[in-house]
Amino acid sequence: MLALLLVSGCSMIGGQVPPAPGSPTRAQLEQLLGSVRVTAKRGHPGGYERGCKSGQGCVFGAAWSDDQDGPGGHDGCDTRNNALARQLTEVAFRPGSTCVVVGGTLSDPYTGQRIGFAKAEAKAVQIDHVYPLAAAWDMGASGWPLDRRLRFANDLDLNLLAVDGKTNQDKGDRTPADWLPPARANHCFYAGKYLTVATRYDLPVTRADRSALERVARACP
Repeated sequence: MLALLLVSGCSMIGGQVPPAPGSPTRAQLEQLLGSVRVTAKRGHPGGYERGCKSGQGCVFGAAWSDDQDGPGGHDGCDTRNNALARQLTEVAFRPGSTCVVVGGTLSDPYTGQRIGFAKAEAKAVQIDHVYPLAAAWDMGASGWPLDRRLRFANDLDLNLLAVDGKTNQDKGDRTPADWLPPARANHCFYAGKYLTVATRYDLPVTRADRSALERVARACP
């Protein structure tokens, strides 16, 4: 798995922005590009309903559920707190708890900035699904059994990143053809994460997504 080692700034080398440390190489991305399935465009099967209130579809299960068999599942901590504990530095837990994260510092994988996290302002740091849930639903997850969807929605190893909240809101359910991280230095990292999720879960990318990711790969060392 690609390591989350990012920097808050970078300098131009030969007119190009060097990739963030921990990014995959061009050869690694090309290997992933050669393995991923490609489809003409994103489908629209309908039926996507993330909410879990009475009468709602709850198609990926309750948000951040610990009741799933993926990494961190059934450990007594919800997925959001597990993700924060993994990715923040200088982590502080609620007194008497080994789960609830109340403070720390994030090296944001989308902006490249260092962001202070405090539970009182929790929306400043959000947990992103690199391959968005709505996109996954449209591209094949609608046909998965619920336990696979639960694992996908809570996959700490592959599909979840703690990120700047405003940037996450801007990304929404957009895929690489329509959205890339604001920090160019982190494009190679993001492309590697996205393609890794797609190949591991046998989810396709659209032709437009593939073209965007190929352009990213060409700029990686």
